[in-house]
Amino acid sequence: MTSTPIAAAEAKGLPIGALLGAMVSIQIGATFAKGLFPLIGANGTTALRLVVGALMLAAVLRPWRVRPSRAVLPWLIAYGVNLAALNLLFYAALARIPLGVAVALEFSGPLLVATLSSRRATDFVWVVLAVAGILLLSPFIHSGSALDPIGVMLALAAGGCWALYIVFAQKAGAELGSQTTAYGLVIAAAVGLPFGLAEAGTNLIAPAILVSALLVGLFSSALPFWLEMVALTRMPARLYGTLTCLEPALGALAGFLFLHEILSPLQCAGIAAVVVAAFGAALTIRPPVPSPE
Repeated sequence: MTSTPIAAAEAKGLPIGALLGAMVSIQIGATFAKGLFPLIGANGTTALRLVVGALMLAAVLRPWRVRPSRAVLPWLIAYGVNLAALNLLFYAALARIPLGVAVALEFSGPLLVATLSSRRATDFVWVVLAVAGILLLSPFIHSGSALDPIGVMLALAAGGCWALYIVFAQKAGAELGSQTTAYGLVIAAAVGLPFGLAEAGTNLIAPAILVSALLVGLFSSALPFWLEMVALTRMPARLYGTLTCLEPALGALAGFLFLHEILSPLQCAGIAAVVVAAFGAALTIRPPVPSPE
């Protein structure tokens, strides 16, 4: 008699654990990536992450089985190019500012999309809270550990790409489904590779670098994608959107544990404000916040 409630609890816990595992994996992948910056630069690391991720997903999903139509091809190309720009901008920001701050600033994009899709005045409370958090993370606030203004702008630009990502992913995904990510990563890899070669040259194929690149691709792309698929098929979209709001906090924790990044109290307050705003938007606004990871 007791096995049924236990089995039900385990069934509910599986997707939540899978999604939390995906978010943790993404942040661990970011810490591995930041360790490569001194060797091949942010652009070189981005190129390797995109290429390795594209190869891994292509091997698993075999996207060639589903050919995009002419109607969806422009949206798919826009999706892939935007995905490359998002990663290039985010890693360039990560080279200048702490991981938790970069993730929090990047969250401005999907928050903007979510609130613009709402028609209730009360939902714009979350916009105000998010803006307050972003201001606390801006270089204009003297919090004892000044942030690089260029890094802040790059992270906000990555947030803008995340907003566009949601639009392009919905347009391309309506026809291609999960194959959209595989196709998009191939296009993004083709766009990002020249930037990586220009910065790192032949260092991109050094054996020691390739081992680290495999770890970045595994933890940043392949593993979280699989875990998110497990979660998305077993949980409501609203719960998914709510839990993903933890990413800025997980980024700050990963930066502290693995990169020894110390944030000031004001910066922690800014990240907390963004997390609360994202939680509020996910709970009160119907559209979920898709993840570009």
